[in-house]
Amino acid sequence: HGPWPRARAAERARVLRAVAARIRDDAKALATLEARNAGKPIGDAEWEVETAAQCFEFFAGAATVASGRVPPVDGGGLSVVLRQPVGPCALIVPWNFPFLIAAWKTAPALAAGNSAVLKPASATPCSALRLGELASRAGLPDGVLNVIAGPGGSVGAALVENAAIRKISFTGDSENGAAILRLAAPDIKRVSLELGGKSANVVFADADLDACVEKSLLSVFGNAGQDCCARSRILVEESIHDAFVAKFAEATGRLVVGEPLDPKTQVASLISRSHRERVQGYVELGEREGARRVCGGTTPADGPLARGAYLMPAIFDGVTPAMRIAREEIFGPVAAVLPFRDEAHAVELANDSIYGLSGSLWTRDAKRAMRVARAIETGVISVNTSRSVFLESPFGGVKRSGLGRELGIEALEGYSEAKSIYFETEES
Repeated sequence: HGPWPRARAAERARVLRAVAARIRDDAKALATLEARNAGKPIGDAEWEVETAAQCFEFFAGAATVASGRVPPVDGGGLSVVLRQPVGPCALIVPWNFPFLIAAWKTAPALAAGNSAVLKPASATPCSALRLGELASRAGLPDGVLNVIAGPGGSVGAALVENAAIRKISFTGDSENGAAILRLAAPDIKRVSLELGGKSANVVFADADLDACVEKSLLSVFGNAGQDCCARSRILVEESIHDAFVAKFAEATGRLVVGEPLDPKTQVASLISRSHRERVQGYVELGEREGARRVCGGTTPADGPLARGAYLMPAIFDGVTPAMRIAREEIFGPVAAVLPFRDEAHAVELANDSIYGLSGSLWTRDAKRAMRVARAIETGVISVNTSRSVFLESPFGGVKRSGLGRELGIEALEGYSEAKSIYFETEES
């Protein structure tokens, strides 16, 4: 209901571009807010703010080119398939990328003509609240985007169960994703979930080892490992295993761990001390399980970092597939290295997971790259790079990593319903 679903696509696009412009105008303050909001390096926050602006621009353009279709049908009539807004959406975002993922969800929901309620994580509400302010200043009609902060167990649950909500988009852990599915089931609400991961980073013997090591560093330890796409399960062909571990440990030792607002910082704080304790529990568990801690896993004893929730990036070698540090999502700067014999063994290890969100593989053999990329059970995989998320391409997981897709035209379609209209054109 209301004017927004009935607005022309060009008008919705104009407003979304205005939101992007407002984000850019406020970029410096937004990045500082996000660095403080989530404890992330200022350089990362600056990139995320710019990418959020690009996200609104992308879906502004997508709104004007996404269309229905006229499929051929029997009988000489005319069948028209329209895309219509799905209805009010609940958008629930996590604390690890609070502003960026808010944009990922809000932009396509609005572009498709929906109203939305955006609920940030209770630990990191600031940047989402700021997004709501900027959208209002950009000309988004009152009531189209509503930002509500509060605990997930009460506010989030009430939002999911609200009868007016037609679509729920949630990013978070698999346990809460399953709970949302159960709450949404009685009303058969549309649900998309981007959940946990334990992504594999597969390194073949013919890989460019130096490039692999340098590009893999932040895919494992970026955002202090608090990334559902973190390639923290590193599978290395046996013949180069020792060389890889040595190079990777040396490069990890060069990472700059520091305060969020220091532009030199590459790895900053974990979200809280309680979360750090959880991650440290996995470091201790890895040693009890018999893995060898190559480096890291310690906390700063003095200086300004001692006051935060910092943990030095850790690498474990001698890991077996049965160990919990190789199977469970740690959500911290902890990598597990496992050797593999050959291509078939690499695929077997990569798929030996309840998750299937992301991954990378490294090889100079293009045919093998395509075979392995097809064989690994994951929603997204990259070859000879750690980059795998683009605004233009769908992003999401398989198995317990979720349902549905963020980004790309697929996201826009996920916030709409197809309606078929048939016109009889032949006289009876």
